Amino acid sequence: MDKPRTTPKDFFLWAGAMVTLYWSIVAFINLMFDYITHAFPSNVGYYYDAYQGGSSWEMASIIVMFPIFVILMRIIHRDIEKDSARGEIWVRRWALFLTLFIAGITMALDLVVLLTTFLQGEEITTAFLLKVVVVFLVAATVFMHFMADYWGFWEKYPTRARMVGYAAGALALLSVVAGFFILGTPQQARQYRTDAQRVSDLQMIQGQIVSYWQSKEQLPPSLTSLADSVGYFTVPTDPETDASYEYRATGGTNFELCATFVAPSRDVGGMVPSYAYPSDIAAPEKWQHSTGQTCFTRSIDPDIYPPYNPKPIPAR
Repeated sequence: MDKPRTTPKDFFLWAGAMVTLYWSIVAFINLMFDYITHAFPSNVGYYYDAYQGGSSWEMASIIVMFPIFVILMRIIHRDIEKDSARGEIWVRRWALFLTLFIAGITMALDLVVLLTTFLQGEEITTAFLLKVVVVFLVAATVFMHFMADYWGFWEKYPTRARMVGYAAGALALLSVVAGFFILGTPQQARQYRTDAQRVSDLQMIQGQIVSYWQSKEQLPPSLTSLADSVGYFTVPTDPETDASYEYRATGGTNFELCATFVAPSRDVGGMVPSYAYPSDIAAPEKWQHSTGQTCFTRSIDPDIYPPYNPKPIPAR
């Protein structure tokens, strides 16, 4: 019996199905990683905006690529139902075995990473363990699905195939919708991003105030005094309204910086922008804020920030 011939249609259907499948799987795993990172943040000391990072790309990939994969696979299986010889073409066998190989290797490497981390005595955090579980479960599900496809299970039980397809579609939809509850809506993310920029601006201004005091042993009379054309420092303004931030010298080495925020700061492991000054004056918890105008009271410690040219003590 002659081997069935692979047509250009067969090749590109299977190529498209595999590309969209792998793309969807990678996006799904990375999206789950983002959710885990958000739920179990590490003390990294910076603000993480999931929508500015990979989450938006991952959501869009699932929304676009997964339905394309489902449509292509339906066309492929419809062709196989019409002509069973389509199930024996070489491109199908290569696609199935390549996917089985990648899924099997992924499961093995996933376990190797877990055991290596354990044997090295490193801490196995909840976030790390959940990510290992996600990778293993996704790879195992893909492996079992395509092994069943190779054995002809889905052709024998089309009702079960449809149920699996509906379940996969529901999971893909749920993974995207969950992001709006876990990460917040894109509009909320923009609000947090803008507030994070305000905090970053205040930290830069604070740093310049400290530098001004170290140089002159007095606080600047106003923010415009901080502008330095030689040092290329321009006093930042509010990113939305372009209004100036509020500054008040309150006596001695004490001062206040104020800004108007559109949302309360989130308690996500101190994940707010951090300026380069190392003392507790720039610690993340010192920049927590509520909605509306918030003022931050600061005091410069001369022992931590000594003057650059201390004034001589007059002789008695």
